[in-house]
Amino acid sequence: MLIAVVRESHPEESRIAISPDTVARFRALGLEVAVQSAAGEQSGFFDPALEKAGARIEADGDALLRKADIVLAVRAPDAKRCESIKRGASLIGMLSPHDHREAMQAWAAAGIDAFAMELMPRISRAQSMDALSSQSNLAGYKAVIDAVALFHRAIPMMMTAAGTVPAARIFVLGAGVAGLQAIATARRLGAIVSATDVRPTVKEQVESLGASFVMVDDDESGSAETAGGYAKEMSEDYRRRQADLVAEHLKKQDIVITTALIPGRPAPTLISQEMVRSMAPGSIIVDLAVEQGGNCPLSRPGEIVDHQGVRISGQVNMPGRLPVDASALYARNLFNFISPFVDGEKGIVRFDEEDELVIGTALTRKGKIVHPLFRDESESGS
Repeated sequence: MLIAVVRESHPEESRIAISPDTVARFRALGLEVAVQSAAGEQSGFFDPALEKAGARIEADGDALLRKADIVLAVRAPDAKRCESIKRGASLIGMLSPHDHREAMQAWAAAGIDAFAMELMPRISRAQSMDALSSQSNLAGYKAVIDAVALFHRAIPMMMTAAGTVPAARIFVLGAGVAGLQAIATARRLGAIVSATDVRPTVKEQVESLGASFVMVDDDESGSAETAGGYAKEMSEDYRRRQADLVAEHLKKQDIVITTALIPGRPAPTLISQEMVRSMAPGSIIVDLAVEQGGNCPLSRPGEIVDHQGVRISGQVNMPGRLPVDASALYARNLFNFISPFVDGEKGIVRFDEEDELVIGTALTRKGKIVHPLFRDESESGS
């Protein structure tokens, strides 16, 4: 079977879905690997390194797609690219199904078996396949580094003969994977760190990293987490009380990192314009949710907005700004997902339709939308 990787069609994507390490691993399992020339240049994986690991380098991406049995991608390919994928092939990537419902219909109609890596079940055997976690981890780190680069003061406390430089105060909103890495990075830099989340279960994790935890603690917060470990959307009353608490705490902060996302929904607004105005000039906000609408209404994708002296960074594709590490980790996620289904003797991949990994990630199969989250609405619309 042939595994193919072509250049990403999204203009802002710098990552690649394979690495020299995973090329060698796939080859060791008896699978063939082909990569479009220059597909890995932005992520530091140049053609000679991929070729040395065992990949075949081809210039024509569309021709490669027409003969591939498995297509690995970072993001969903554009419609023109998908037209080249042959019927019966598997497309595996972070396909953003909530934002690509029409594309899902097209994949089904074209007979493409699509798998969304961001829907990977949060179970112990899938930890090494969790692309959301591997990419969010890097995003949380990079968010702090970006904020520090914009900040016009030192981060740690410094005692000098000329006086004391106070430590910067960094506030992290959302204590998922990105938030926890942001907390850890800020603490390593010597900041005074605090964090908030609607899930009381993360309090211990936050405090174990040396940060203080800020949240409204009531009966509703006890059920603020889905079975998959994500934050639920809270009631209007809870959001109001949490906003009041955050607003008061925000006034004293120098840097704020927002990471709150709800799968399949626009990002919740956590920092209002009024809250931004309450912050001291020179403060920094990094909105990691900007591509899903933003946790602050002032953030703009790909821009740094200055609002009365407070700068709000809305950089997109944060993991892609560390493309070497992001690509290496993501490629390993893909390999770890595919490898259990490889028949080494025959050199083929057979996805077990009854396996919970496949059930959790499969969007389309044999001409139909099969994922439980999208199957019903597809049938109702047909």
